[in-house]
Amino acid sequence: MLETRDLTKMYGDLYALNRLSLKLEKGDVYGFIGPNGAGKTTTMRILATLLNPTWGEATVCGYSIYNGAKEIRRLMGYMPDFFGVYDDMKVIEYLEFFAAAYRIKGPERRRKCEQVLELVDLGYKREALVTSLSRGMTQRLGLARVLLHEPQVLLLDEPASGLDPRARIEMRGLLKELRNMGKTILVSSHILPELADICNKIGIIERGKLLFDGDVQSAIRQVRKHAVFHVAVNNGLNGMARELLEKHSEVQSIEYKEDEDYLIVTLHDGKMDGSFIAEMMVSNQFRLRMLKEEEIDLEDVFMGITKGITN
Repeated sequence: MLETRDLTKMYGDLYALNRLSLKLEKGDVYGFIGPNGAGKTTTMRILATLLNPTWGEATVCGYSIYNGAKEIRRLMGYMPDFFGVYDDMKVIEYLEFFAAAYRIKGPERRRKCEQVLELVDLGYKREALVTSLSRGMTQRLGLARVLLHEPQVLLLDEPASGLDPRARIEMRGLLKELRNMGKTILVSSHILPELADICNKIGIIERGKLLFDGDVQSAIRQVRKHAVFHVAVNNGLNGMARELLEKHSEVQSIEYKEDEDYLIVTLHDGKMDGSFIAEMMVSNQFRLRMLKEEEIDLEDVFMGITKGITN
């Protein structure tokens, strides 16, 4: 559905993009992760045929960005980070204006507008002036606009930027709904938890260079060298539990978290199964109060993969 090969953009001697190669299949939701200035927006502008690369190739639905711009724009919806709106229009008028630009005519135009308004939960604002909308509502209106022509591929550049927590949750729910509709989505963000539960693939970009491309679990495995478990037993017996666990061959180290009264058990490289911890505690008559694996999130993944690069 979407592919780049050695995509490069230079401004003088500066690489905004450095030989970027990535591929999205139909139905993929690809999280494009990186700090501001990493090259995310440049990539999206090139894919949207708004910016020419210095060299390299990119195709969308089989059409090249060099000679298939018209076809790509029919099949793609691009939502930039910041976009202008016509303040003196009502919400429904704003959408009908763009529907006309997409050559959607007659009763079908109003039907499409009403349909996307309901999808982004703005039906009750159809007669409101665009200028009266909050930042979150404006973002949802912008998403409604790019959905009017039923694009197969969506490019969403920082869709939750500047939103309050409730609006970010609503936007995340909307992205999940679009995923369930089978849309192929490239979504960028520097707020990593937003992407963790909606993307099946991620790409980590820094200074124009793609450092990782794959699924979230592969990224976690690349960063996590040790499995770490939090363990606690009842009756103040954590000290005795520690002595017992230290004798196990798979345990590398144990730290006691005194203020919260639990043990941090780190296993040796390559050892990921901590089920023996529960077996040891139960077989030695300890009452297990807590046993959980220490989670690693996308922020940890990003910092681990870009270590030595970002600074």
